[in-house]
Amino acid sequence: MKMRTLGRQGLRVCAIGLGMGSATTNFGERDGEVQVATMRRALDLGVNFLDSSDAYQKGRHEQLIGEAIRGRRAEAIVVSKFGNLDLPEGGKGYNARPDYVPVACDRSLRQLGVDTIDLYYLHRIDPDVPIEDTVGAMSRLVEQGKVRFLGLCEAGAESLARAHRVHPISALQTEYSLWERHVEREILPACRRLGIGFVPYSPLGRGLLTGRVRSLEDIAPNDRRRIHPRFHAGNIEKNLQLLAPLERIAATHAATTAQVALAWLLAQGEDIVPIPGTKQQRFVEQNAAAVELALGAAEIAELSEAFRPGVGAGERYPAGYFRTLGG
Repeated sequence: MKMRTLGRQGLRVCAIGLGMGSATTNFGERDGEVQVATMRRALDLGVNFLDSSDAYQKGRHEQLIGEAIRGRRAEAIVVSKFGNLDLPEGGKGYNARPDYVPVACDRSLRQLGVDTIDLYYLHRIDPDVPIEDTVGAMSRLVEQGKVRFLGLCEAGAESLARAHRVHPISALQTEYSLWERHVEREILPACRRLGIGFVPYSPLGRGLLTGRVRSLEDIAPNDRRRIHPRFHAGNIEKNLQLLAPLERIAATHAATTAQVALAWLLAQGEDIVPIPGTKQQRFVEQNAAAVELALGAAEIAELSEAFRPGVGAGERYPAGYFRTLGG
């Protein structure tokens, strides 16, 4: 597995990591067993960047990572997040108060079964708490040896700069793919000015770039993608029409469309480490192999034009779901 460096503080990780796992796949009673086996297979392949959050499966995913890395801690870069809350009435809430930061971290350490979290993100910026106060509290976790490196998720350029002045930020995690390129305007350039690595989540467009979603009927009734506008009737049909050049280039390389989409992302810069999510070993293997796929300059340009910003139908999140803070 090829390696990349996130930020200027020396965090070395695999070029393609493993996201928290598809929330759309249900393995029933064996779900935990399947996820653990998949994470262990990832480690076998050198996919050491294991991304989680205390919000994923209400903390259960952290416990599964802990099980997966038992006896193999040295092989893994353990990543988690805090501050993104599901409210009882169904909305989203945030808690980035300085007094909450160590509480959240200690809980994650227990659930992960580790002494140190390698990369710890603020999952969403709390609009009621100055980012300087939150990052100040996070920096104390580094001083205490509970965390090695700090990150932010879905932060705007201004908030990113303010946070970085308090303590070096090693990585920003935000959605980025052929399908969603809003970060190219301001956020990715800000990361590069500050020397902050970039970790794209949903690098396969929540499945739209894999070729496995052909209609709304391919999405289960309880699949949360059904709330996303890009999968709504009228939008999904238009979006699927954009896949033709991706499919053609994939066929040329005897690759999957997912591999080509990941190869395009990797070609955008050595500071980019996508984290496609899956619970299935075969997809971990396919995604990991994308690091060896070299696209030609003409192919990269063709894909960039075919998926130019704004060409897709529908917003990436429902209205009011959350907002990126700080520009």
